[in-house]
Amino acid sequence: MTITEVANELGVSVSTVSRALNGKGRIGEDTRQKIITYVRQQKINQEVVESPTKTGNLGVILPDDVYIANEPYFQECIIGVCETAAILNYDVLITTAKANDITGIRTWVEKKKVDGIILTRSMEDDKAIQYLKEQDFLIGLTGGSDYEGIIQVDIDNEDAAETLTSFLIGEGYRKFAFITETLDYTANKKRYMGFCNALQKNGIEKSKQVIYTNFLSVDAIDSVIHDLMVQKVECIICGDDVICTKIMLNLQAGGYRIPKDIAVASLYNSPNLNCFTPSITTVNISAKRIGNTICKQMIHYLTGKNYEEKTKIDYEILVRKSTKSFRKEK
Repeated sequence: MTITEVANELGVSVSTVSRALNGKGRIGEDTRQKIITYVRQQKINQEVVESPTKTGNLGVILPDDVYIANEPYFQECIIGVCETAAILNYDVLITTAKANDITGIRTWVEKKKVDGIILTRSMEDDKAIQYLKEQDFLIGLTGGSDYEGIIQVDIDNEDAAETLTSFLIGEGYRKFAFITETLDYTANKKRYMGFCNALQKNGIEKSKQVIYTNFLSVDAIDSVIHDLMVQKVECIICGDDVICTKIMLNLQAGGYRIPKDIAVASLYNSPNLNCFTPSITTVNISAKRIGNTICKQMIHYLTGKNYEEKTKIDYEILVRKSTKSFRKEK
């Protein structure tokens, strides 16, 4: 009797039966006992119940704007995934999808193209995660989520943002601009929370700061920069390297002196920032290492080896000239 036949008889998924029999993965105890009892009643040898054929493929979902926005994080991450997959004898299928678009994911699942899917961006009320959870399908996430039973690899974006902001406050900065894209993305929300935490812990009024949480249009940068100067912002904290690149290019084109006229920091580092003078103070992590780690944990799970459900990757604060020589000299 196959594992698929057992699943059909009990009205559960194949992966649920597999988890109950091998003791790995999260399922309810009542469901586990129901499956084990059935197998015993039918006098089926658990060890000879056939496992479903694996494809040997992992799927990776990239945001649809990854190439347009030229975001090195996703490129480095996918390199890490592919590098580890090759070592562990797995292949990688890659596609792009709009926010909360599960069309491609549904196709992969229904046609049994992959053994697990890695999501590279997490969102509030994530439809992809909800769908895959309903299908009891293996999910990997390069980011954070409150859902249980998901293999996650991330950095502590909230702590990183709080640490960088607190450092800048310690350097004498008091008037900040915080600029990020939509807070629907979990990473952006965590970074914003970390920024606010640092203000509160250091006794700085949030209401006196300039905050943009839906920074998307390049056309709006001129007016944003003008607004920051009018409001006498001392330091701009950019939500990521893409925003920081746009801000730096505009400031330099406008003849502003960094950090004398205004300081700039980024909550994510990438090779894009290496072209600027002065060099940018930033949070530095290895996106490639994130890709390596999520792929390794996924394949270890699929092959019955020990794995970590949640892994945090270390970060470091790179203090550079874009935030030095501030008001202490004035």
